[in-house]
Amino acid sequence: MGNNGELQLPFEEDEKTINVNPTNDTSSMNLDQPRRSLQTKPNYQRWLRIVVYTFLLLSGQSVGTMLGRLYFDKGGKSKWLATLVSLIGFPILLPLYMIKSPKISSSNITLQSNPPTTTKLIFVYVSLGLLVAINCFLYSVGLMYLHVSTFSLICASQLAFNALFSYFINSLVFTPFIVNSLVLLTISSSLLIFQSDPVSDTSSDGPEHPTSRAKFITGFVCTVAASAGYGLVLSLTQLAFKKVIKKETFKAVLDMIIYQSIVSSSAILIGFFASGEWKTLKMEMDGFHLGKVSYKMTLFWTAISWQVFSVGSVGLIFDVSSLFSNAIGALGLPIVPVFAVIFFHDNMDGIKIVAMILAVWGFVSYGYQNYLDDLKSSSKVENRDSNEVSRSSSLP
Repeated sequence: MGNNGELQLPFEEDEKTINVNPTNDTSSMNLDQPRRSLQTKPNYQRWLRIVVYTFLLLSGQSVGTMLGRLYFDKGGKSKWLATLVSLIGFPILLPLYMIKSPKISSSNITLQSNPPTTTKLIFVYVSLGLLVAINCFLYSVGLMYLHVSTFSLICASQLAFNALFSYFINSLVFTPFIVNSLVLLTISSSLLIFQSDPVSDTSSDGPEHPTSRAKFITGFVCTVAASAGYGLVLSLTQLAFKKVIKKETFKAVLDMIIYQSIVSSSAILIGFFASGEWKTLKMEMDGFHLGKVSYKMTLFWTAISWQVFSVGSVGLIFDVSSLFSNAIGALGLPIVPVFAVIFFHDNMDGIKIVAMILAVWGFVSYGYQNYLDDLKSSSKVENRDSNEVSRSSSLP
């Protein structure tokens, strides 16, 4: 990600290796071996973490979206409850605090200096938590009024919003491939406005399936707004890691998720009781098409899925960048629409197919830019190391 100006917090020993003053009897080979071991091992560990975080993000996002649609599809009516279950599952992550974070090398000590004050941390967690609460509520409205395949494809626009915010907040440098990616994703989402199936009154997808153009527009606007807000949250989270938190530990990731979830869950819980929707829960559970047990299990596994997604999403922000985390989320676009056709019998018409192709093409374009960035970064490191080894071998 090097030349994009994106945050690359952990495991950058290869960029920040301490210069050691060799003694006269130190050979160039002795200098080169530890340096290369520092570069190779952390990189393997880092890419392993990225793979794990990617799997968590994609699986959590796909399952959470499908279960959220199942809730509305089979008789659920509470937007506040659907939002709450996507946030309130954070206590299951508490045992992860027992995992020991890797030791911080002395080369990264600059990131650990000047620890943030309690006031700054509270401000970060509260502000991000409130933004997440608003975004999740808007997503719930969108998922209630849209086909799950349409909802998923519109969510691709969050990558474009994230890139825009990253340009102003995280100093992202736009390259031709990134611009191409953003244009394709924007067109992909815009195409869905012209589809005609949301206004059908004969759909059998469930009691809350959209039956009017007004509901479709409401769902569309809320989903686009939520995508913009999500892009902003990711960019601000990246900025918070870089400027405020300044820690390279897994505990920092958990703190961000859990404290943020406490704030957002509290805000939605207040809205849930203030709206009076809690009064209709028993009636809703009794009328759920799949039964009471399935009702509870749907809500339970929805909560679990979104916490899995949170670990993957924040982990990728921590290890790479907010835009990369968002791009991986866009990678899951083909997954949800395919499952929606299988399980919810969504129509996969020509417009949706074109939108999906453009969305995948946009992600591939962004992924190729990341590949070029990695090659360029590796080349710079190798050239620098060769120069340093040459200078050290010339010492008397």
